[in-house]
Amino acid sequence: MKIYFAHPYSSWQRGTNENTNGLIRRYLPKGTDFNEIDMKQLKNIQEKLNNRPRKIIGYKTPKEMMVLELKFVV
Repeated sequence: MKIYFAHPYSSWQRGTNENTNGLIRRYLPKGTDFNEIDMKQLKNIQEKLNNRPRKIIGYKTPKEMMVLELKFVV
């Protein structure tokens, strides 16, 4: 498997990562006190993001892609 590393402070090299950060910020805006977030809230955000179709992966969800990957590993 090829692994790529982005240069520090080069957000344009991490498009999907930066997009995901933006999606997370919809639920947890800057300045959020993470000590006040419970596990139930985090799991809810996780489910929403993992079941959201993404253009970059052919409008499949990250959860669907993980299932496909795991099928090929076994």
